[in-house]
Amino acid sequence: MTPRLYHLITAAVFSVVAIFHAARIVFGWPAVIGGWAAPMGLSWAAFFISAFLAWWGFRLGGR
Repeated sequence: MTPRLYHLITAAVFSVVAIFHAARIVFGWPAVIGGWAAPMGLSWAAFFISAFLAWWGFRLGGR
């Protein structure tokens, strides 16, 4: 696997994660893990981090 392909695949995965977090934020979906309700602020942080990593992966994969 070439580094370019690796960057594009990981960027696509992080894009999907960012989309799901954005959907949770927009639609107000609850996230319960083992009885613990994850706060919405956690999704905001995860959205920005995963979106940044996706952008970075696409940037590196485009070279």
